[in-house]
Amino acid sequence: MHHEDLDTGAGDAIRLPAPPPAPPRPAIPLLTAVVPVIGAVVLWRLTGSVYSLWFAALGPVLAIAGFADGLRGSRRVARRARRQAATELAAIDAALAERHADERRRAWARTPDVAGYCAAPDEIWRQVPGREEVVVVGRGSARSAVRVDGEPHDDAARAVRRRARLLEDAPVAVPLRAGIAVCGPAPAAAAVARALALQVCLAHPPGRVRVVGAGERDADALPARLPQREAAGGATLLVAPHGRSVPDDVDIPIVRVADGAPPPPRCAAVLTLTGPGRARLEHGGATREIRVEAVSAGQALTVADELAARAAQLGQRIDGAVAFADLPAAAPSAESLSTWIGSSGGEAVVVDLVADGPHAVVIGVTGSGKSELLTTWVAGMCRGRSAREVSFLLVDFKGGRTFDALAGLPHVTGVLTDLDDAEALRAVESLRAEIRHRERVLAEAGAREIGDDPGILSRLVIVVDEYAALVAAHPGLHELFGDIAARGRALGMHLVLASQRAAGSFRDAVLANAPLRIALRVTDAADSRAVLGTDEAAHLPGAPSARGVAFVRRAADSAALRVRVARCAPGDLAAVAGSAPAAERARAPWLPALPALVPLSRVAEPGRIALGLVDEPEHQRQPALLLPGVVAAGGADAAVGGASGGDAVGACGGFAVVGASGSGRTTLLRTVAAQHPRVVWVPADPEGAWDALAAVDAAPGGTALLVDDADVIAGRLPAEYAAEWLARLERAAREARGRGMLVVVAAARVSGALSRTIELLPGRALLPLSSRADHVAAGGESADYAGDQPPGRGRWGRRLVQFAMPDAPPAGAAFPAAVPGSARGAAQGAGPSAVPGAAAGAASGQPRSWRPGRTPTALVLPPGVSAERFAGGGVRLSTVDEAAASAGPAGATAAGAGSAAAGTGAAAAPGTVVWGTPEAWLGQWRLLAAMRAACDVVIAAECAPEYRSLTGRRELPPYASPGADRAWLLRPGGDVARVVLPR
Repeated sequence: MHHEDLDTGAGDAIRLPAPPPAPPRPAIPLLTAVVPVIGAVVLWRLTGSVYSLWFAALGPVLAIAGFADGLRGSRRVARRARRQAATELAAIDAALAERHADERRRAWARTPDVAGYCAAPDEIWRQVPGREEVVVVGRGSARSAVRVDGEPHDDAARAVRRRARLLEDAPVAVPLRAGIAVCGPAPAAAAVARALALQVCLAHPPGRVRVVGAGERDADALPARLPQREAAGGATLLVAPHGRSVPDDVDIPIVRVADGAPPPPRCAAVLTLTGPGRARLEHGGATREIRVEAVSAGQALTVADELAARAAQLGQRIDGAVAFADLPAAAPSAESLSTWIGSSGGEAVVVDLVADGPHAVVIGVTGSGKSELLTTWVAGMCRGRSAREVSFLLVDFKGGRTFDALAGLPHVTGVLTDLDDAEALRAVESLRAEIRHRERVLAEAGAREIGDDPGILSRLVIVVDEYAALVAAHPGLHELFGDIAARGRALGMHLVLASQRAAGSFRDAVLANAPLRIALRVTDAADSRAVLGTDEAAHLPGAPSARGVAFVRRAADSAALRVRVARCAPGDLAAVAGSAPAAERARAPWLPALPALVPLSRVAEPGRIALGLVDEPEHQRQPALLLPGVVAAGGADAAVGGASGGDAVGACGGFAVVGASGSGRTTLLRTVAAQHPRVVWVPADPEGAWDALAAVDAAPGGTALLVDDADVIAGRLPAEYAAEWLARLERAAREARGRGMLVVVAAARVSGALSRTIELLPGRALLPLSSRADHVAAGGESADYAGDQPPGRGRWGRRLVQFAMPDAPPAGAAFPAAVPGSARGAAQGAGPSAVPGAAAGAASGQPRSWRPGRTPTALVLPPGVSAERFAGGGVRLSTVDEAAASAGPAGATAAGAGSAAAGTGAAAAPGTVVWGTPEAWLGQWRLLAAMRAACDVVIAAECAPEYRSLTGRRELPPYASPGADRAWLLRPGGDVARVVLPR
């Protein structure tokens, strides 16, 4: 059997020859031995000759000869079988060698080393199954795929089986990302590591592998001309010298390790050089001897030049850093916003927000180059276009630095940041008014969309960086951006929404209208799939050299395009700004923010009460806030002095003002007072506040009642007085609309009984408060709270208002103003006549002073206070006990008839002052009752707890401040008056 007769197909098994059959043993020829003996005996009997018996010996001789001949034939057959088996084994051995050679050739063709690539240049960068997952570390024995069937019957057959199992001189490979440590002398180890790295570069084109650390000046550095060095993406390959740490983001580390030093834990395969071209490989728990390949630095340069030439020949152009100035300018067009944003494969990449959009979604983690992309994109759309063609609203919700460089472009209407959250929200909400404005303009022009009448409106591009943060802080904006996304194409409004992640950021209403998708590097494959439909963005490297690499998918693209975004330098932006007409500025879609100070003259209208300036960004207007109803003119003097100067017709009933200290409460009340002809200003001191509300019932219709610090005033009054005072204030608020009155109540907090009064007032002005909880407790919405508002800035309902302040106090005005009809106004002729026995107060409105006169008086003083200061001037002082003793047990009259009431005796004589403590008076209750019916009674304010017991009256007297020489004067059958005791 010859080896050419064997099937040498790689997939067929080789069968060992069967063992040769054993040759049969020759039989003993018994008949040959017996027949001659029988014949000799018969012949002897017939002839009688003894010589005939010699024929008997011929039989055994013939038998022995025949047996010997049989043995010789068996040996000949055995020798022939052995020769045939040897021939068959030789054929099998030749076929095995042929199969091993073919298997070895195919193995090296599938996974060549550097020499193999150089011998077959067409194999460079070819995609061969199994080649891209491994790196060949050397030559050695490997398990062969050749199968041998059959049982060996001798040593030769067993040797054939052993040879069939191993493939000598086969490529020995380890996984590409396993990490390889090369241990040995520095020059030899560097040459081996260089060979391994070049092999990876020969197997993987730029973009699938990129070399990091290639520019380092050491023995391990790869040539700078390698095209993989400029690749923007792909698995990272690092050739690290001894002592250099391996970063975590390196995918393919090849590390040189000095003799005796431990390999880094990142390297799963260790090559220890044992001699020239020989090494010991440790990988996967096994150790084997192999032959390794080494490449010198000169040879590496040759290979690098070959790869660079091949890259240029095959169109594998490297997308290195691209400058904005190197990109061509887009042709200006009113129907397009096309611009070049970067390069792909050496060719400029253009995107058109109109044709590819009308809206775009951009995602990318921090550091991926998202801000550079947005800057380049905006600058590209501005280049060659005027502010009348395109304008931009830039919103940065991640710190406020992304769009700083773009703020100087005339196309940019404003840059909004989260550093001024309220202003940013206000400007974004103004887009609602912009939508209505554009709809109105198109309707007036008879156009269905902006493209029907080019030039009628400029295209407005809203660029939002960190869109997720914006809508997370203000969820209501989801609806606004969804509305713009749905109607933006026709209105010429375009969205570019950027976020770090897609999950939870963009709702379906936005994604459905944003076919232009750009994804820079993301960490979650789900984000990449949500935007691109593939995982490609999650596989982008995170090294600084890969910053600005993105995948762009336009509406017409079947697959995402890998792009290197151009970098826009400050000089490029200056050139763009300089090319635009200097006099042209884009129209801002919102009004300026409310000023911190609004003078009353700016919002005042004759016959109306103006409170301030309202900010309505959703309508792009700032009207004056006017109270309903008309106020007849009366003059400033009437407003301050309380004189009749006109009536309020159809007044709103009033409003509450709630704000912290210094928020502008008092200023707002003064603004109202400056415009109203008849004002009752409740003063802050408890006595004046009590008197003011006591006189309100008598105030004419059309009066404005202004109460500042109502909660503070109520807190200064005793509980019983505070409850009554608040009840009067509540009654005034309830009756205000019916009486045509304007009631304005200001407080720092809304609580207790005061809350009932405030709830009765139809309007409410919420000025800055110290906390969100206080704002909500005062009746405001939590979303409207802002803790850093200037004084006078607040909410009227949900509208933001800067409340006005008077231009100047009216001539002769002083606040608080006089209260008509009260004790404070008596000195000005506004109150009742003076009580006998009391002197008129000063013009300042202080309570009247009381001095003893001819009228007999019962004086009640607190314990420890003497009445000696009232002596003199004809005044006769008498204690309660002395007066009771002089009256006698039966109450006989000591004086002349008719000079005093019965039962009072000398105590009722003219000029007499009977004094004592509350306990003393209550102990002489008969005397007290008699004097209460016939004489004046003066009770010190410190005796307020005993007031009802002493007077027998249930109603509260006018409030008097204890410790200030205040007292109550009661005339028989008359009202109670507050007086001041002389010191």
